[in-house]
Amino acid sequence: MNKTLPVEVLFEDDAILVVDKPAGMMVHPAPGHPDGTLVDALLPRCPALAGVGSVERPGVVHRLDRETSGVMVLAKTQRAYLALRQAFEGHVAVEKTYLAVLHGAPRPAQGTLETLIGRKGWDARRMAVVEPGGDGKRAVTHWTTLQRHDGLALVEFTIETGRTHQIRVHLASLGCPLLGDDLYGTSDARIARQALHAAQLSFRHPITHADCRINAPLPPDMQTIITSSFPFASI
Repeated sequence: MNKTLPVEVLFEDDAILVVDKPAGMMVHPAPGHPDGTLVDALLPRCPALAGVGSVERPGVVHRLDRETSGVMVLAKTQRAYLALRQAFEGHVAVEKTYLAVLHGAPRPAQGTLETLIGRKGWDARRMAVVEPGGDGKRAVTHWTTLQRHDGLALVEFTIETGRTHQIRVHLASLGCPLLGDDLYGTSDARIARQALHAAQLSFRHPITHADCRINAPLPPDMQTIITSSFPFASI
C-alpha cells in the first residue's frame, strides 16, 4: 500500500473494488509518472487486479484526473472488467456525480451543456470545445448551483459522458473555471489543486446486476474551502 497516499476502500466483493482516490495520485503509470499510482497502491492489497485488463492498467475501467479526488470502481475479474468497460464506454446505467467550487457561477443556476470536446491544437495537455468535423467527441454535462458567495459558487455536476477534462473544459468555456485549476483557469492560494471531487458513482454490478450507489466523503481540503467560503453549506 502506498504509505504517503493511503487509499480508502469504500466497497469490495469478489468482482469489484471501489475506492476513494486521493488528489495528487495518478490512476495508472504514465510518462513522467512511473510509480506512486493508484494501481501501485492497490496491487499489494488486491493481487487479483494484476491479471485483469491490460498490464499497464490492471482492473481500471475508468479514470479520474490526477488532482481530482473521489470514488472509482475497479474490476477484480476479467468477466467484471469486460462488463464494466462496456457499461462505462456505452454510458449504460452509469451516473457520475461531482461536487466543485468555481470562480464565478454558470448561468442559469441549473442547466446542461452539450458540446464536442477534442485536443486543443498544439498543446497536448489541454482539451477544448471544438467544432464538428474534427476529432471532437460528444460531451454532456448537467449542473445545479447549490450556493453562491463572495465570487465563488458551490456546484453539483452529473456527466453523461466521460471525456478527458470534461467538467474542466466545459466550465472554462462558460467563463467560470474550477477554483485552483491552473490549466484551464488560475491557481489559488486557498486550495493546492482544482476543487473537484467525484462524490458519488452509480452503476450496475457487473455480476449480480444490482444497482450500486457509492459515495466518497469530502477530503479535508474540499471540506475546508466549502465551510470557509459558503456559510450556509450543509455538505
